[in-house]
Amino acid sequence: MALSPPSVARQPLHRRAVQIEAFGREDGLFDLEARLTDTKPFAIDLLSGRRDAGDPVHDMFLRVTIDAQFTIVGVEADPARVPNTGVCEAVAPKYERLVGLNLLRGFRKQVQARLGRIEGCTHLSELTSVLPTAALQSIAHLVRPVDDPRASEPPFFIGQCHAYDRSGEVVRRHYPQWFVQVDRTEKSDP
Repeated sequence: MALSPPSVARQPLHRRAVQIEAFGREDGLFDLEARLTDTKPFAIDLLSGRRDAGDPVHDMFLRVTIDAQFTIVGVEADPARVPNTGVCEAVAPKYERLVGLNLLRGFRKQVQARLGRIEGCTHLSELTSVLPTAALQSIAHLVRPVDDPRASEPPFFIGQCHAYDRSGEVVRRHYPQWFVQVDRTEKSDP
């Protein structure tokens, strides 16, 4: 465990697990499969009935198929275990509204616009929020070479996180052609 030990005694209340797997397909496309599971370490009574300790309250699945430009070309949603059986499952077909969206171009805002509030499921929509970074981590090296010295634009990740700050040490050392010197000395008013 990377965090420091807790300073007081604690009682487990809830566990949420999110898992993402990526697959290259023989047709040249890519599948991202996401799963969200919520469990309790004790029995709980829901509107739809009792769940025993460890029995999923939510067990939700989402598969998006993307092309090499990170555009969604297919979606399948399966809210397999839900607290409101017979109601929650009806939202799954709405996730086909994601087809045509690009994971790297305002994706999270567009998900909210298309599936926010009562149009979608909080848990399935939460799964969509991890898709952009999971896709980059999974397939970017296959579809976007980063070491082309003739490139006219910096690699897609430069300027997207602290480590790849255009004026930071990693960019200066490994991508000097995209490094930007910034004067970070503070100036005080007279």
